[in-house]
Amino acid sequence: MLTLDGERIIAKCPTTPHDLSIGFLNAIEAGGDKVGLTVEELLPKIDIIRYSTTVALNRLLQRQGPRIGLLTTEGHEDAILIGRGAQWTDGQRVAERRNIAVQNKPYPLIDRNLILGVKERVDSAGQIVRPLDEDDVREKLRLLMDRGARAIVVSLLWSFMNPAHEKRVRQIIREEYKEYHIGFVPVVLSSSVVSKLGEYERTMTAVLDAYLQRSMQNDIGATWDKLRDKGYRGAFLMIHNSGGSADIFKTPASRTFNGGPVAGLMGSAYFAKKLGFNNVIAGDVGGTSFDVALVVESSVRNYTFRPVIDKWMVNVTMMQTISVGAGGGSIASVSNGRITVGPRSAGSMPGPVCYDLGGTEPTVTDADVVLGYINPDTYYGGRMPLNRSLAAKAIDEKVARPLGISTEEAAALIRRVVDENMAGAIKREVHMRGYHPEDFVLFAFGGAGPTHMSGLRGDVPKAVVFPAAPVFCAMGSSIMDIVHMYEQSRRMVFMEPMSERLVVDREQFNATVSSLIRRAEADLRSEGLEVADAAYSLELDMLYGGQVNLKRASSPCLQISSDADAQAIYDEFEREFSEAFSPLVVNRPGGVFLDNFVLRVTVPTWKPDVAEYPLGAADPSPAQIGERKAYWPESKAWVSTPIYQFEQLQAGNVVTGPAVVEAELTTIVVPPGQKFAIDQHGLGILEALNPPPPRKRIGAQVAVAA
Repeated sequence: MLTLDGERIIAKCPTTPHDLSIGFLNAIEAGGDKVGLTVEELLPKIDIIRYSTTVALNRLLQRQGPRIGLLTTEGHEDAILIGRGAQWTDGQRVAERRNIAVQNKPYPLIDRNLILGVKERVDSAGQIVRPLDEDDVREKLRLLMDRGARAIVVSLLWSFMNPAHEKRVRQIIREEYKEYHIGFVPVVLSSSVVSKLGEYERTMTAVLDAYLQRSMQNDIGATWDKLRDKGYRGAFLMIHNSGGSADIFKTPASRTFNGGPVAGLMGSAYFAKKLGFNNVIAGDVGGTSFDVALVVESSVRNYTFRPVIDKWMVNVTMMQTISVGAGGGSIASVSNGRITVGPRSAGSMPGPVCYDLGGTEPTVTDADVVLGYINPDTYYGGRMPLNRSLAAKAIDEKVARPLGISTEEAAALIRRVVDENMAGAIKREVHMRGYHPEDFVLFAFGGAGPTHMSGLRGDVPKAVVFPAAPVFCAMGSSIMDIVHMYEQSRRMVFMEPMSERLVVDREQFNATVSSLIRRAEADLRSEGLEVADAAYSLELDMLYGGQVNLKRASSPCLQISSDADAQAIYDEFEREFSEAFSPLVVNRPGGVFLDNFVLRVTVPTWKPDVAEYPLGAADPSPAQIGERKAYWPESKAWVSTPIYQFEQLQAGNVVTGPAVVEAELTTIVVPPGQKFAIDQHGLGILEALNPPPPRKRIGAQVAVAA
């Protein structure tokens, strides 16, 4: 997604897994071609590049990291190997968890002989009870290096309360292995990565950062170098899973996980507000996965506090999204007379059978081609012709014959199963949070989102397609502000049990916030940003006594200067807690405890506006580019179906199903009984021709005029 002089240009290129910088530069070149500029002419005109990547997760899955050495407090060497009680379920799908007999804890990223304890001890209040034995540190460090360590993680007990020992260990490592020596090693301190309670999660976050640092540095560094060589002099920002972006040199590897779906969520929130939608389901259908996130009452403040990355729980607060193995590349297979679609995926190489790149397993995209929805000659703007006969053969051999049905019925079944999988994910996410699908609209994006939105929206009454749907996450990243998040664990009594008096230690509260602000200002200055342009907001992790339900609530003030400030903070916590869990579980007599401070620093960036067009006639015939046979399960027959060009449809046009609307990089399927209308913003709206009446809700109040 290129925004140049207020105009948005869409371009998409295949991923190049062997060298991500090639695919990235190819996309920039494709965008430049659309405005008649070479890469060298285009890059000097650009101020900011925002980049979201899955390289960290890919390298982790492939186990392509260096040998890591871990220095921890003596006596706690086995903490990350023991893990948490249910660690064997981390990162497992429900079906895998049920088969307990074959489950094991994940194979550790660090060999046991590369975990050594050093003589030191800091207590839970940050007091040093055993001074650091520096000779012991040097001895253990040499032992780790002799055993092959090429990066060092330092994670000492309670270091987030007092990082003095961790910082001294780093100084010792620098004294022993200087920057100009061949044996120089990266060092990651757990207290610098995560200043929060939770020894296992804090250590694993630092381990993952160290494990991925070098590979990400090589991959992203190659992209940065090529951009500079071609004349780019602006900022290079990485998308963070916290909902913002930051300079590449200020981004830990753990902050890049799930950046793409979070960018889609933030883009959905921005455009939902502009379009007047309070509740939105962001549905991203890619090649391998279907990612779902919610915008509720124009807010995206739904967090995962201890997310699982691959198979390890970490202590990085991430925007909440869910992912299921359903996408265009999901493989369909039959076992014991039962069809399954996903989570196995053909990926981009060899990809679906119709790509004719060596794939043999039928996929969802193959089914869409066989059913006549995707035009093999115009796929990917005509730059990647598809082989329909190979797709039909694979579906016939692998699905139709084993089930005793026709090829088109098998293709329709594949499509129905994957649609139901995605619709089920939406239903679970919405209902589990206590909401109703009927109160939401669906933003369908990703390459396959518009193709499958008619089936995956389920009970959601309306689905919206953006012209930039195939690259919506990139468009979302283009409107994301520069955001830094700073967290500090600090256990404090906020409300006294039984008496319900607000007894928060104002001095300690204010000092904690002030220290976070100082860290933020230092980072902003180092990035060349104006501190005066930054907006600060504070969130607090709080809970009632006797409960385990922690709630992150926004604080109406940064400092507590009076009783009124403390009362305002509590009132906001109670309100948000009640909305999340229920007013019935508010437990004031149990007291309120503050666990964690979160300072969010935002530097606003330029954002595009939403265009408006005059509404014209409903007749879409000027945009019709032909007809072709398509199979519609509703009629169980091949029907001559009108084909429309999305870019030629005008505001006010209404396409009635069955129909297919083709765009440059995606296809919109309009089944019988549904309509696809272009609104005043140029967006496509899919909804039922005759929507069902609203469901009666239990306890609803009905007022009748006399």
